[in-house]
Amino acid sequence: MSIFNAIFTKQTVRFNASGRDISELKSEIVRKTLHFLIALAPGMAVINKTATIAILIIGTLGYTLMEYLRLSGVRIPVISSVTSIASRPRDYGRFVMGPVTLGMGALAALLFYPSIAAAIAIYALAFGDGVASLAGKFFGRLRPAFLFGKSVEGSLACFSVVLISAYAVSNSLFTALAAAFTAMTVEALPLEDYDNIAIPVTVGFVVQFALIF
Repeated sequence: MSIFNAIFTKQTVRFNASGRDISELKSEIVRKTLHFLIALAPGMAVINKTATIAILIIGTLGYTLMEYLRLSGVRIPVISSVTSIASRPRDYGRFVMGPVTLGMGALAALLFYPSIAAAIAIYALAFGDGVASLAGKFFGRLRPAFLFGKSVEGSLACFSVVLISAYAVSNSLFTALAAAFTAMTVEALPLEDYDNIAIPVTVGFVVQFALIF
């Protein structure tokens, strides 16, 4: 009987772990899909920068209002469900800051920097941070102390993606390397959701000076 119980318990734990993995995978995919959508901002800004800024402001404020309503027990169709699915364990029962800082990061890049630097900064946010998180989540094995829990695989993925996107925009290897190294460094810091602001602001700043040289 004790052997049966041991086997049953082992299988149950394995099933629960698998369930958690599936749930985490679903949450990560939804979260990063939303993350990647911010990459539309530079293209929209080329068409109409003022309208793009207005959309980011309205979207951020609208989400903030709906998130407060959700926490008050008022369910907003679709939005509340997506927010719940995309939430990390640390966000349970709390205001989910990710979409707010995401909008603020893209908004800051558009307001502070010229078009090329702003585009590279937003792509670093959308693709660099997004791919780093996915790579670290599903392939990360090496996690040295100086990366604050992040993985070497995730950092290299961030560097590679930003290097490619920055070079595609600037046609300058020096600028692309500067952007990639900056994004990789900031992404590795333990900033939680606030890296959505730190990455585009710092990358845009570095790129602006790199373009001069």
